[in-house]
Amino acid sequence: MAALILKVILAYLLGSVSGSLMVGKLKKVDIRRQGSGNAGGTNAFRTQGLVFALGVVVIDVGKGFLAAWWIPALDIGDPAQRVGQDLLVMFCGFAAVVGHCFPIWHDFRGGKGAAAAVGAMIVIEPLVLLPLLLTWLATLVLTGYVGLATVLAAFSLIPAAWWLDDRSLLLFSIVLSLFLLFTHRSNMRSLRDGTEYRFERIRLFSRKR
Repeated sequence: MAALILKVILAYLLGSVSGSLMVGKLKKVDIRRQGSGNAGGTNAFRTQGLVFALGVVVIDVGKGFLAAWWIPALDIGDPAQRVGQDLLVMFCGFAAVVGHCFPIWHDFRGGKGAAAAVGAMIVIEPLVLLPLLLTWLATLVLTGYVGLATVLAAFSLIPAAWWLDDRSLLLFSIVLSLFLLFTHRSNMRSLRDGTEYRFERIRLFSRKR
C-alpha cells in the first residue's frame, strides 16, 4: 500500500508541473493574469498565440503520459500486486490530471485537466482517443466553444469504454468525465448565461454579419 500511495503522489507532483508557466517563464509572462486567468492551453492560445500554446500542450500531454507510463514502472515496490497493473496506471494518470488542475508548485492554480487527461489516456487505452478526438472536433467546428467540446469529448469516453467491455475503464471514464465537468464548471455557467468565449474562426456555421 505504501508503494501505491508513493507512486500516486509522484504522479500528482509530476502533474503539478505547469506547461503554461514553464513556457511563460521563457517569455516572462504569466497567463494566469491574462485572458480567462486559466493556466491551460486554450487561454495560452488566446493570449499568446499558436506556438506558445503548442509548447504548453506538448508539456501537459507529455506529463500525463509519463505519469501513467513511467511512474507505475518505477522500481519502488510493486503496488500492482494489490490493485492490478491497469488500475495502478489509472490511479497515476488521474493523479496527474488532479495535479495539473491543482498544482502544488503553483499555488494550486492550474489548468482544467484536458491535456494531461489525453496524455494519460494514450497509455490507459489509446482506442478511446479516436471517438474523443472526433467528438471534440465536431463540437468545436459546429459551436466554436472549446469548453463544451472538451466536456462532451470527456463524456464520449463512457460509451467507448462500455463498447470495449472494460469495467475498470468504464468506471475510470465516468470519474474522469465528471471531474473534467467540474473543472469546466465556469465554462458551463458562461455558456448558460451566453457569455462564453466563442472561436468564430473555427466555427463552421457562423452567422454572417
